[in-house]
Amino acid sequence: MRWLAGLGTATLALALPAAALAKGEFHPEEEFELHPWVSMHLGPLDLSINKAVAYLLLGALLTCLLGIVLMRVRIGGAVGRRQTLGEQIYEVAQVQVAEQGLPSKSIGRWFPYVASLMLFIWVVNMLGFIPLPLSDEKWHGLPTLGIYAATASISVTLALALMTFVFTHYEGIRNNGPIGYFKSWIPDVPKVMLPLIVPLEILGQFMRLISLSVRLFANMLAGHMLILTFIGLIFVLENVFLAIIAVPAATAFYLFEVVIVVTIQAFIFAALSAIYIGSAIEPEH
Repeated sequence: MRWLAGLGTATLALALPAAALAKGEFHPEEEFELHPWVSMHLGPLDLSINKAVAYLLLGALLTCLLGIVLMRVRIGGAVGRRQTLGEQIYEVAQVQVAEQGLPSKSIGRWFPYVASLMLFIWVVNMLGFIPLPLSDEKWHGLPTLGIYAATASISVTLALALMTFVFTHYEGIRNNGPIGYFKSWIPDVPKVMLPLIVPLEILGQFMRLISLSVRLFANMLAGHMLILTFIGLIFVLENVFLAIIAVPAATAFYLFEVVIVVTIQAFIFAALSAIYIGSAIEPEH
C-alpha cells in the first residue's frame, strides 16, 4: 500500500498550499489487486507467484522461526522473557483453543494443527501492517515499501478454511464411520420435517466453510480499507490540511488493528477450527 508514503508526504506538506499535493482521485481498491510476478498455469488453475504468495511464504518461514526461537531454543539456565512468552502462547493454544474445542482423546492429534494455525494467521496478519519491499510498484527498478494483508484476499482465507473443512469431515468419518457420522447431522425431529431439516443441516455444514473464511477476510480487508480511506481523503478532497484529522484517525485504526483485531481474528479462526473438528469427532446426536 502507498498510504505510508502519503502519510509522510501529507505531514511534511502541512505548511504548503493545499493544491501542492492535490490529486483529486484515489482508488484504495487498487492496492488489493494481485499482479503475477511469475506466471504459472496448470490447466484452468492459476498458480502464479504474486505478492500474496510472497507474504504467505514469508509468514510460514517466520512462523517456524518464531516457534523454534520461543519454544525450542534454550539460552542460559534461567527462564527469560522469551521463554515465558513462548509458554504463554503455548498455554493459550492448549487451554483456550484445543481443550475448549477438542475432546480429550484428540488433543494430542489435533493440537499441533490448531496451534500452528493460530500462530500462522497471527504472523500473516501482523505482516500486513509492516512496510515491506514486496509491492508491485517499482522505483528505479527496485520494489517500493508497501503494506499488504494476505488474509485480506478471500482465496487465502478460503484455502485455510478449506483445510479445516476437510479435516473436520475426515475425523467425523474416521471416528464414527460414514453412516454414523452423516446420521449425526439429522436432528431428533418428527419424520415429516426431515425433508426440510436435512437440506438445511447440509447447507449449514457448507456455511461453516463460508463464515470461517469470510470472517477473517472481511475484518482484515475492512481494517486496511478504513486506513486507506482516511489517508485518501487528503487527495480526494484536494486539501492537505485534512491531514490534521485524517492522520490521527488512520493511526487510531492502525493501532486498533495491530493491537486487537490481528490477535482476535487468529484466535477465533483457530478456536472455531478446534470446535468444528471436535464436534465431528464426538457429535451431539
